[in-house]
Amino acid sequence: MAEVKGAGRWLLRRPGSEAGARLFLLPYSGVGASMYNRWPQQIGPAEVCRIQLPGRENRIREPHYGSYPELAERLAEALLPYLDRPFGFFGHCGGALPGFATALFLAEHGLPTPAWLFVSSQVAPHLGPYGRFLDLPPDRLREELREMAVAMGGRPQPDMIELGMRVLEADLAANRAYRLPRPVRLPCTVHALSWEDDHEIRPGQMTGWDAYAEPGRYRESLLPGGHFAFLEAPEPLCAALSGTMSAADSPVPSPVTEIEEHA
Repeated sequence: MAEVKGAGRWLLRRPGSEAGARLFLLPYSGVGASMYNRWPQQIGPAEVCRIQLPGRENRIREPHYGSYPELAERLAEALLPYLDRPFGFFGHCGGALPGFATALFLAEHGLPTPAWLFVSSQVAPHLGPYGRFLDLPPDRLREELREMAVAMGGRPQPDMIELGMRVLEADLAANRAYRLPRPVRLPCTVHALSWEDDHEIRPGQMTGWDAYAEPGRYRESLLPGGHFAFLEAPEPLCAALSGTMSAADSPVPSPVTEIEEHA
């Protein structure tokens, strides 16, 4: 793998040694790890670890990561010291596919693989790219950033919106460029999370993720709330995450498998 500079900045806080598992959270498009400030430090058996991607917040001076495969390689190397116990990735919308790409990279390169992959409000990689944001003009994207700032409990400042625009546009370019020709089965439990009142990715659009799990390793949950409900780490979401991570049927790592045919 290529050399990773500043690997210590990939996590807002160094993980502790007490928790029996770790759950790594990837941020939404255009924003950073602070979007998870309302989440608890532990969910079920897992310590919550917030990932900070380059180009935002305390890494604002660093260049964007580029594509999802490039990000996956760099992130995998940065996290490697902390993959010494069961771990998983959680990503919502624009954070779900980078989590998937990192899980795939780890499996393909014989590195420690996640026990769980949680994908929220995002279509499966072979069905995308999809999303209203991908085709919005700049003025509408700025409005979306303002709404996100308010949803996160902040006040949208013009200079911060412009900084966020550069990151958001690069994040969306990475999303547009990422599509798998067919599903691949990962050696982990895949749990797809959809939201009853989500108008960005409706529950019926989450159906493709079952093709990415080995038989018996797929789960899905329909949760109350809209697109931004996850920011509050609501109890139904935490219960779904905890239930999967606490289950006794932890997957046995095996090579990724391409699926030749899919719907």
